[in-house]
Amino acid sequence: MASSTLSSLSSLPLQHTFTSNFKTSSQFPNKTSPFIIFAQQKIKKTRKIILKEDIVNIGKKGDLLNVRAGFFRNFLFPSGKAEIVTPAILKYQTRLQFEVSVLYRLLVTMKGYRTRSLGNVGFEALCGYWYGQGEMKIEEERIEAEKLRVKEEAQQLALLFETTGGFKVKRKGGKGKQIFGSVTAQDLVDIIKSQLQREVDKRIVTLPEIRETGEYIAELKLHPEVTAKVRVFVSAN
Repeated sequence: MASSTLSSLSSLPLQHTFTSNFKTSSQFPNKTSPFIIFAQQKIKKTRKIILKEDIVNIGKKGDLLNVRAGFFRNFLFPSGKAEIVTPAILKYQTRLQFEVSVLYRLLVTMKGYRTRSLGNVGFEALCGYWYGQGEMKIEEERIEAEKLRVKEEAQQLALLFETTGGFKVKRKGGKGKQIFGSVTAQDLVDIIKSQLQREVDKRIVTLPEIRETGEYIAELKLHPEVTAKVRVFVSAN
């Protein structure tokens, strides 16, 4: 009896603690946090361009603008009214605008100089000449950048051709190593198109005379300064 009473008394603190903790932890707040969904706005792609002529409601020739990519791709570029701003164009356009603004401030601040010496027409002509010189420089830079781009593309194509491991050509065999017919530039062009999906003009291909099986070297003049040398393996059927 005493043992039973002692057991009951010893369990009271534990029971009280467990009950208290349970009641405390089960008291959830009445207010609930609202579940909010944010709609992600579609990012509009833009292109930084320079206008090559005046366009109503768009801008004037020489203006640097940010336009929607689709507008540039579907209208401005096909019509030749604008082009993408390259680092070279941006550099010279910024410099040009700065120099024209400096010239304008210089002439205007010189008391009476604009009226007496140049006049309004002369002043505008001088600014126009200055701007024209800058545009010529920008065009030269654009042409040089385009030349460099074409050369780099030719170098990449040459690397592709030279690392393919060669092109295989099969011909009907004759006596010994001889083959019937020959291997022409058009044959190599067709193989390149079939194997690499690349269009090559046969006029840039130089092949040695091929009358028998073996390994040969063909040259592709991809650019005035870039020539690719590719291996051609000729075997008999």
